[in-house]
Amino acid sequence: MQSTLEPKPSPQVRHSIEIWPGLPYPLGSHFDGKGVNFAIYSQNAEKIELLLFDKVDSTKAQFTLELPDKTGPVWHGYIKGLKPGQLYAYRVYGSYDPVNGHRFNPKKILLDPYAKTIGRPLTWSTDLFGYSLIDGTDDRVASITDNSQFAPLGTVTSNDFDWEGDSLLDIPWRDTVIYETHVKGISKNHPEVAPELRGSYLGLASKPIIEHLTSLGITAVQLLPVHAKVNDLHLVSRKLTNYWGYNTLSYFAPEPSYAASGPQNATIEFKEMVKQLHKAGLEVIVDVVYNHTGEGNHLGPTLSFKGIDNRSYYKLNPADSRFYMDYTGTGNTLDPGNPYVLQLIMDSLRYWVEEMHVDGFRFDLASALAREFYDVNMLSAFFKIVQQDPILSRVKLIAEPWDVGQGGYQVGNFPWHWAEWNGYYRDNVRGFWKGYPGKIGDFATRLSGSSDMYAYQSRKPFASINFITAHDGFTLNDLVSYEQKHNFANGENNRDGDNHNQSMNFGVEGETAKAAIRRKRETQKRSFLTTLFLSQGVPMLSGGDEFGRSQRGNNNAYAQDTALNWYNWEFSTEQTALLTFSKKLLAFRKDHPIFRRRSFLTGSLGKNICKDVSWWHPLGHEMAQDDWANPNLNSLGMLLCGAAFYETDIHGEIIGDDTFLLLFNKNSAKTFVLPKPADCKEWLWEFSADPDDKFKGKTFKAGEILKLEPHMVIVFKGI
Repeated sequence: MQSTLEPKPSPQVRHSIEIWPGLPYPLGSHFDGKGVNFAIYSQNAEKIELLLFDKVDSTKAQFTLELPDKTGPVWHGYIKGLKPGQLYAYRVYGSYDPVNGHRFNPKKILLDPYAKTIGRPLTWSTDLFGYSLIDGTDDRVASITDNSQFAPLGTVTSNDFDWEGDSLLDIPWRDTVIYETHVKGISKNHPEVAPELRGSYLGLASKPIIEHLTSLGITAVQLLPVHAKVNDLHLVSRKLTNYWGYNTLSYFAPEPSYAASGPQNATIEFKEMVKQLHKAGLEVIVDVVYNHTGEGNHLGPTLSFKGIDNRSYYKLNPADSRFYMDYTGTGNTLDPGNPYVLQLIMDSLRYWVEEMHVDGFRFDLASALAREFYDVNMLSAFFKIVQQDPILSRVKLIAEPWDVGQGGYQVGNFPWHWAEWNGYYRDNVRGFWKGYPGKIGDFATRLSGSSDMYAYQSRKPFASINFITAHDGFTLNDLVSYEQKHNFANGENNRDGDNHNQSMNFGVEGETAKAAIRRKRETQKRSFLTTLFLSQGVPMLSGGDEFGRSQRGNNNAYAQDTALNWYNWEFSTEQTALLTFSKKLLAFRKDHPIFRRRSFLTGSLGKNICKDVSWWHPLGHEMAQDDWANPNLNSLGMLLCGAAFYETDIHGEIIGDDTFLLLFNKNSAKTFVLPKPADCKEWLWEFSADPDDKFKGKTFKAGEILKLEPHMVIVFKGI
């Protein structure tokens, strides 16, 4: 069966167009060289129309064609002669019955959930809401206004791209160093990046940015969400934006605003970015948000999923289907218990690996994906499917192991082939350096790779993604400069953002000219960085911390597409010195595999002349059980014995290293008796957190008494 529509003649399009039944797969729009197949899932729709637009600024469709066939819950049609670049959307017919979970409204054109490119971003209008705004906030009355000139449009996209033999880098976890950054923020203000490329995918892939990343010594760039996003209306009305991007519009299309040459080229520019980063030896990990969409709660806009089949795509409140289950704090939660929603997620992940060449994913609020019904279940279909998938099981998978629902905090509980953002690491390390009593034991456990959480499943130290700061919260500079959040620029009267930051300001809130305070802050920054990069596990550096980037005390800068978030590449003397320290620190970690072990430290002697790790009291003896419980103990020594370290690589080559002693001292001057291990007589001062580091290269005898300055880490090598 065919359906023919003959619109008014136009010199820009043919006079008639035919649509044939086509196939129910693949979902989305697919160009086969001769034409385009369209397929869309909707379990409860009564009719679906395909709309073709001839121009980005068209206020109505050039052609409207009913999809002529339906197989199961998939509606489909094929148009011969149609080519990539075609703009399109859908109208979906059905009942508007929010009380029973249905929000069909054919007055609203909708974005294809499988659209690979956003050809026209949305323009905010009240016409984007599926319900009538006449009655205020009563969403039970359908809107009768058309949104054709405001709604986002998808673009038929070709997969043709010259990858020049590019493939995934497959850098081992133990050698991985992650750099979390925002596509726009890292290059927007860089004076050596071409002005037309700043803030874009190509800006991130430009020579100055790549040289900074490679000289720093990181191995993987983890990008804040790059899926096409929704800028919330409440932010736009306050002249703000959803800068971070945790408000997904499309799970296949890259964010169009990051394309230097316009929305239609976002996919090509993203691929070029990945290719250039791979050439430089840098993996690309993308932050993905499959737990919710940008359509919000029952009062949110109707842009795609909500109008295509609200009851199928979202978890609805079992007591009242008008409302959504909200495990994310954003108004809605996708329903991975629906096999077609699960297919959407899996198809999206595979697309980003196979077609976009990304090396891995960081899953935002990943616990929500484990809620097949309402409770978190680590044996859910999502994890089973990922584990058996020949593509996804081989890339880097990182969970943010919590959501905001009951039982959502799941750090340490994800399947063995996942790594996790270790929230305990962040909290315990901050607590130790803040000076909280009784944190010595927790601190030592985090330094050692958090075996208490990961060893029981035969997981490895690299299951723990160690971080002290991230996009969400204070920057490293602000962590040592502010004790209170300063989020007034967000327009929420400073109510947003975390109040429990375990931060310190050393006597002055914010910037100061006092040299003594500035020196303490610089020392503490170096101590944080040294702790991070010499802990077992995978370190994640928040972009800009390597040179002391500040957000002026804003610990929730999600809405700030301003200089507050854009990196300032004009460094002070202190920032230049911190960057130099960061580079040397990462190079030191790379040179010494004892700090990136494949197996957990045991603290046992075994057949060795020394324990692989031993913990030392400032009085010069090994820590006893009672010492760990001493709330007044502020100093700790960690001795890693080189003679007990003889791991092999995957090919059987033996890896050895030297003996190292790390001394950690919190917030007051102390003396420390240097240990006397069996395999060394002296200690060579490698480096410290002291900005001047005047003892670098000096040797000290074992048993010698050393004075430790506050907020200090010192690294010695045994000789």
